[in-house]
Formats: sequence, structure tokens, C-alpha cells
Amino acid sequence: MNKLTLLFFSLAIVWLSCKNAGTSAADAKNDGIHFGEVIDTVGMIPYTQLLSRMAEADSVVTKVYGKVSGVCQAKGCWMNIVSDADTSKTEMFVQFKDYGFFMPKDLAGKEVVMQGKAYREVTSVEDLRHFAEDEGLSKEEIEKITEPKTELKFMASGVMIK
Repeated sequence: MNKLTLLFFSLAIVWLSCKNAGTSAADAKNDGIHFGEVIDTVGMIPYTQLLSRMAEADSVVTKVYGKVSGVCQAKGCWMNIVSDADTSKTEMFVQFKDYGFFMPKDLAGKEVVMQGKAYREVTSVEDLRHFAEDEGLSKEEIEKITEPKTELKFMASGVMIK
């Protein structure tokens, strides 16, 4: 092989490996689309059960499923989860380990399974306003945010869209 052919094949391999970073071989089984660590549904709990566990703990490492109620419209770098059975319950703010992957911006309304750690944290006014801007809220709505907020959060190491 000449150098040009070798360079072409090398670039093609790199391109193909990067292109598939959000999915896995498990997708061929039609079990979902994976982001971050490839996970399965074994041992998952419903979001309502996580809420019950969080009433008695500071943090919980788990695999949980729920319904996406919103996604960062700037990059897909966060999402909000609600119960698939009762969407009026508490939302959980989800971010992704090491900022290593992002969600599709059109994910709202779909069910996901996530693996990681749930915890409570105070979110500053500055961050709340930043997230509101990412969500596409109006300037007037953003300016109404004047107090920090204690939120239920989740740091996901892997997400599977069902």
C-alpha cells in the first residue's frame, strides 16, 4: 500500500469510531440507544422508588428509569426526568459524567434508563439562570430567578433511550 492509501484507511477508521461514540453493539439487539457507559435494564427501579429512597438518604447509587421532561437546547448537556406514571412529581436534574456525552435535543417525552448517583445539591442563581437560558426561557422568566434552589440531581455514567 502506498502512503496515501494508508492515510485514507486510517482516517476512515478514526471517523467511523467517532461516529459511533453514542451507540454500541448492543443496539443491534433493539434494546435502545446508549450514551456513555453501555447499560442494561437489570436491577433498574422506577423514578418514584428513587424519590422514596432519597427521602431517607443523602445520595443513592442506582439504575433508574423515568420520562424526559426537558433537555438543554444549546447542546443536550443536561436533561430533566419525571416519573413516567405521574409527571406532576418532582423533576430531577441530570448531568453526564465528565461532560462525556450529550443527549439528543428532541428527547422530551421519551423514556430513558440511567445509571449513576442521585444526590441533593443547592444550585446557585447564576447556574439556574444559565440552565433557564439553555432551556430557551424568555429574558423576563430568567430575571424572575432570584433565589438559589435545593434540587434533586443525578450524575449519569450511562443512559439508554428505550
